[in-house]
Amino acid sequence: MDFGYLLIILAIVLVSTVLHELAHGLVALWLGDTTAKEEGRLSLNPLKHIDPVMSIFIPLMLFVMHGPIFGGAKPVPVDSRNLRGKEWGMALVALAGPATNFLLALVFYLVGHFTGAFHTAGLFNYIMSEFVMINLGLMLFNILPIPPLDGSRVLYAIAPDGARKVLMQIETYGLFLVLILVWLCGDFLSQYMVSAMNGILNFFVFLTGGA
Repeated sequence: MDFGYLLIILAIVLVSTVLHELAHGLVALWLGDTTAKEEGRLSLNPLKHIDPVMSIFIPLMLFVMHGPIFGGAKPVPVDSRNLRGKEWGMALVALAGPATNFLLALVFYLVGHFTGAFHTAGLFNYIMSEFVMINLGLMLFNILPIPPLDGSRVLYAIAPDGARKVLMQIETYGLFLVLILVWLCGDFLSQYMVSAMNGILNFFVFLTGGA
């Protein structure tokens, strides 16, 4: 394992997850909830957001296993009772994170493409490529409809009250369920991630004229 490359991966994960969580908090503030602001989470300081398991352990494990890299950070606190739109407002807050990762992936793809980085070997190529792939991984992982991942908030918005109670009970064991998902369904998860990433990358290629 090259320690330098590992540091690059962890740095990219950290930057991307911080911006992901910041997007949650900013959209929540825009929709009327000040909880994240009051708790100091509208910050670019990574120490405010880092989670030892989701931000370090899981990305490190996936890097060693040569799988698609994803992870997360400490969830930004949001009180849905303060949000305009209530559950639908919460769904918008949740989707802001994956949307941010998608935009980061697109921006770094465009930078890598138009600077020629993707056509040359070297450190700049590696950094641009990993920024794209890691942010796609973060987006695709977080939109899974499994509590407490962001995709589950859409389920909350459309589910009847009884189903919401079940989702809330499942969310109590959220981190444990995520670890079980990664451990037991790693092959299926990798296939999903790789297939979806390839589809999105083909879309990026189309946007840049197919070159």
